[in-house]
Order: sequence, then structure tokens, then C-alpha cells
Amino acid sequence: MSGPAHHKLQSGMEFDGYRLEEKLHTGGMAALWRVTDLQDRHPPGQESGAQFALIMKVPLLYSTDDPTAIVAFEVEQMIMPKLKGRHVPHYFGAGDFDAQPYIVMEQIAGASLRSRFEEAPLPIADVVDIGIKVAHALQDLHRQHVIHLDIKPSNIMFRPDGSAVLIDFGLSRHDRLPDLLDEEFRLPMGTGPYIAPEQVLGVRNEPRSDLFSLGVLLYHLATGQRPFGHPTSVAGLKKRLYRDPIPPRSHRSDLPPWLQEIILRCLEVEPKARFDTAAQLAFLLQHPDQLQLTARAEKQAQDGYMAVLKRRFQAAGAEPALSQSASDQLSRAPIIVVALDLTGGSEVLAESLRNITRRMLQTEPGARLACLTIRKVSRLGMDDSLIQQGENIHVKQLVDLKHWARPLSLNPDKITFHVLEAPDPAAAIIDYAHNNRVDHIIIGSRGSSALRRYLGSVSAQVVAEAECTVTVVKAHDK
Repeated sequence: MSGPAHHKLQSGMEFDGYRLEEKLHTGGMAALWRVTDLQDRHPPGQESGAQFALIMKVPLLYSTDDPTAIVAFEVEQMIMPKLKGRHVPHYFGAGDFDAQPYIVMEQIAGASLRSRFEEAPLPIADVVDIGIKVAHALQDLHRQHVIHLDIKPSNIMFRPDGSAVLIDFGLSRHDRLPDLLDEEFRLPMGTGPYIAPEQVLGVRNEPRSDLFSLGVLLYHLATGQRPFGHPTSVAGLKKRLYRDPIPPRSHRSDLPPWLQEIILRCLEVEPKARFDTAAQLAFLLQHPDQLQLTARAEKQAQDGYMAVLKRRFQAAGAEPALSQSASDQLSRAPIIVVALDLTGGSEVLAESLRNITRRMLQTEPGARLACLTIRKVSRLGMDDSLIQQGENIHVKQLVDLKHWARPLSLNPDKITFHVLEAPDPAAAIIDYAHNNRVDHIIIGSRGSSALRRYLGSVSAQVVAEAECTVTVVKAHDK
């Protein structure tokens, strides 16, 4: 039985062996439901017997026209099955976009860290205890090849035994999975007060970005103030590339020098100036006598004009680092893009593209395939992402891409799907290939149809301007 319509979920509804009991929360990108498992399942890799309260996370496809919400949900669907341990929710299952998209996971019984921020500044012992627990959770996550990249109070919860649990992996990066957000979006991803300087520049492969965010949390918990305010623009975010925060002891005189040392070290602009690992940070929070103090510990004011000016000049010339692995990785396999137009209804061309793609993948067994389609939008005008019947065009094209690729039978880790919105399809394909260092583009061109001239111009422009190899596949419509 297929899932329900995306936008008609209500208490008592049953699908995929789950019953919706109560809507617990509606956020900007998803809703959370308390659910009952009617089939008595247990997390993959874990013996049955343990009972878990469950929640279902459902993306809000029809109350937002932001494609980031859809891509972030796909990211979380990819990453959560890979995670294990006490510092993440147990994963139970997921539903795809062609029925009802959702993720079912363990409901963490405790409260989030957000509730403690209303009490800030906290006692020093509480600040240190929270720092240790969150650092341990980050270390465990990083060992699993994942950088969270959205560490903030609402994404940290605590089990009854006190251990920290990290939630919401929609903006995360897994070293050994495709980074869909990096491939599809160019703006910084994160939450304003907590985003690290390198994230502002588009770098998503640095595990010490999470240590910066933890430093922001510790600063706020210790002082009741945010070190960088709450910027809402890229220009505001870029200030942290050159403007150091007010030393926390200026806000709170009883803060130990060693804790100021740790907090300011977490907030260094350069990742290499922070702690090497979350485990090292946790150790020094537990053993401050092992910490070697520097000028940070006694700092009483922000840096002077000349120091800030120097960093500002350096920041102006800063370039984002090339995407590499945050952990040991095998040599990079070639990236192949197949650019598809599935709206014209040419099954012959779609099959021809699939055949040539299959042959190419057989000769490049280590390749990763990116299936790409362009939703052509006007440069000006209303967003028509929701068509009259309530069907989201972005989601429909995503489902169509997945249907096209299903006969290829590729490992899910080796294939990704991208619906890009752009007024110029050829330019969008060329930019995608450039930004993601694509090795080969496969694109279709109709031999005869009413759209021949338009589609021919797209493939010709891609051939002329792309920086990689391009294969044009022609098929005559019948």
C-alpha cells in the first residue's frame, strides 16, 4: 500500500507499519510526529527486546518553496542509517519521496540544551560539564566520518544518564557519501551565531568547524552573551573572519583564566589554531591543570585596530579550500554527470541515455554518477513551485530522476540526484560541472521534435563551454 498524500497527515493515520499518534512540533523545514510501530521493529544491527519511543520526521514540502529543505532531508536520510552509538538517535527506517518521505527514529526522552540557555550565565561547573559531554558526542560522530556543521542548542539533547545526543543531520557532511548541499548550493549553510569562519567561505570538510560552534555555546552559557551576535546576512557572517570576540572574562570576572583560554581557542579564525580533536578539548576541560595558558587566558579586550585591519585584508583574499576528505579516503573516483530533460516525454532518448550511461559505468567501476535535471525558471516573476493540484514540481522531478536511474541498479552511495533551478539550463549544467570538478558530462539532444532547436542549443553550448569531456547522445523521436 502506498503512503498517504504528503500534505494530509493526521492523527490515527497508518502507513508503512506506523501509526501517527500526535504532532509534537512543526519547525521551518519538518514536522515531528509521535508514532507507534505496529510491526515491533528494532534498529538495524540491534537485537530485539529493547523498547523505544519513536518519532517520525516529515519534511514540509508544501509550506515552503525552498529546495534546501528537500535536499537537507535527503542528506539526513543518507547519513542517519550509517550512524550508531549512544550519542545519536537510534534509526528505524525511512520513506522515499515517491510515496511519503519520512525518517523514523528514537525519541530522546530528555530536554534539549536550548532550555539551559534561558538560565545563562550558568555556574562554571555546569558550563564545563556540558562542554565535556558535547565534546565526547562530537568525537564519536567524527570517528564515524561525519561533521555535523549545525551544532546549536536545539540540536543537542541529553539522555537520562547525562550523555549528549546530537540530532538533525540535514546540514551534515559524511566523508564517504555525496555532499549534496555542497554540490547544489553556494551560500553558507548553518545557523548564524554558531557558523564557523571557514563555513562562511563554503568549506564543509573541516571537523574543527564543530569545535568552533561548541566554543560559541560555551561562551554563551558562561556569559549570557553571544560572541558574534546574531548576524542575518553573509556580510555579517564574514565579520568573524577578522573581528575577534570580547574576551568572556570581560563579561564575567569569576570565569577562570583556563576556561577563557579554552573558549577563545575554540573561537580562533584558523581551524589549525583550535584544538586538534574534540577528544583533546574534552580532556582539557576535565584536566585544566594540563592546559598550557597563553595570552588568551589574561586577555581583557578585543584586538586593536591594526590587528583587525590586517586580518580584514587577509580575509578579503581568502579562498575556500578545495573539497577534500576529513578522514583518510581512497583516491577520488571520476565524477560523471548525466544531464536529463524528462519533461518532454521522449522515452527513446531517455533509454539511449541510460544505455550509454550503463556502458560508461561498466568501464569506470569506481565512478560516482550525478543525475541532473534543470527546472527552467524565469529571471523575474512569481515562484510556481507548487502547481494547482498541490504537487511540488521539485519533488516530482526528483522522483522522475530516481525512476529513470532505477534500472542502473547502482549502490545508493554511488549515485545522487539534483534538481537545479535556473533561467539558463546550459549555463546551470556548465556551472555545476565546474563547481564540482566533474570529469564527464553525458547529455541528450533530440534528432527531431518541436524542441529540437532549443535542446540542440543546450547541448551545443555545453560542448563548447564545459571544461570536461562531453558525450552527446542523439535519438530520433518516433
